[in-house]
Amino acid sequence: MKRISSFAILIVMMFASRIAHAEDDRLKWFNDARYGMFIHWGLYAVPAGEWQGKTNFGEWIQLQGKIPCPTYDAFAKEFNPTKFDAKQWAETAKDAGMKYVVITAKHHDGFSMYDTKKSEFDIVDATPYKRDPMKELAEAVRAEGLVFCFYYSIPDWHHPDFPAKYSQRAKVDPDGTITAPGFHGNPKDDADIEKYNAFMKEQVRELLTNYGPIGILWFDGGGSFAKDDPLRAKLIHAQDMLDMIRELQPNCLVNNRLGLPADYGTPEEKIPGEAPKTSFEVCMTLNKHWGYNKADDNWKQPKEVIQNLADIASKGGNYLLNVGPTAEGLFPDESVKILGEVGRWMKTNGEAIYGTTASPFAMVPAWGRATKKAKTVYLHVFDWPTEGALVVSGLPSAAKKAYLLSDPDRKPLIHDHHKIALPAQAPDPIDSVIAVELE
Repeated sequence: MKRISSFAILIVMMFASRIAHAEDDRLKWFNDARYGMFIHWGLYAVPAGEWQGKTNFGEWIQLQGKIPCPTYDAFAKEFNPTKFDAKQWAETAKDAGMKYVVITAKHHDGFSMYDTKKSEFDIVDATPYKRDPMKELAEAVRAEGLVFCFYYSIPDWHHPDFPAKYSQRAKVDPDGTITAPGFHGNPKDDADIEKYNAFMKEQVRELLTNYGPIGILWFDGGGSFAKDDPLRAKLIHAQDMLDMIRELQPNCLVNNRLGLPADYGTPEEKIPGEAPKTSFEVCMTLNKHWGYNKADDNWKQPKEVIQNLADIASKGGNYLLNVGPTAEGLFPDESVKILGEVGRWMKTNGEAIYGTTASPFAMVPAWGRATKKAKTVYLHVFDWPTEGALVVSGLPSAAKKAYLLSDPDRKPLIHDHHKIALPAQAPDPIDSVIAVELE
């Protein structure tokens, strides 16, 4: 065996280091942001969750109601979001303390919410609206200093060349053989996935060339391909897709749902029990549905949202919180109200969320959560102590100064190695943040 020279090893190490730094640079804004808005908007907003007397549907209404395309497509004639105001949406996200916006360019129903040239099943060609809201929203979001991002569904219940056998709810034998097809609104026996791949790739190209810089392409598999990521990656030529993205927009992040190693992970509706080793983003609904459901009043209250945000940040992750607009183009009033209250908390305490890293404590504190930035640890106190002092153990080094973020004067709190003296009343009943500057 030939011996590898020290020089060759050094070159390899330098190359690997350069790649790692490039990845870190690409992820920096994302890891600093910590909080973003997800928007699920499409034809499913027209039935608003109701079909054949049932009112428990959302963006999957076509599949769950087993609605064939000729029936479902008719919703496009009713889709006329004349009350859509891109500036208002962007301001709502900004006022909520969010740093980026991810919106559905195309969901599983195959309806494109932008002016695609690859299909007429889109908001410009198929609806009375005749405008491209994504162009307006991209500009409005960036005008507020936020990052604009797209969601794109890999499966497509409308495109005849997406094979039904790979779609959602296919029956799969233990050996991986698909024995019964999944749902498709427009099934075709000789569907050609290669033709669909070409269509999908060109749609993604449109998104990356017609809407300015895109921060994230948020792909979704929606349970297709029998939830087999390697199979998905192989069948859709995921590496070719990723190569094109890197060529067109090198700084665009890609999530982990193409079936390939990715920039970050996407746990859905669940916060990890402990800090993952890589970047991640928890996506959650604000009520019980992603798409608009007029009967869904099961809203997360500001307390839950704020404490979820602190919990996720304490594990080094991002919180992507979803809003489902109406067919008229409005955010539901209750969602705007909740986001506004969270935004007020963020105006005071955002320092303890943005740009922070995971908790320095080995165990989750009984009183709440913790985040860290440089030499400051932020104590998110959910349960205010009744004995007038917070017991803190496990700080990385001695505390130099402690103060409440809600105190505009930042007067020092009396502290020793393990205790911080506190006022009797919590400044905030949801999450009072104490900043501890370390030696």
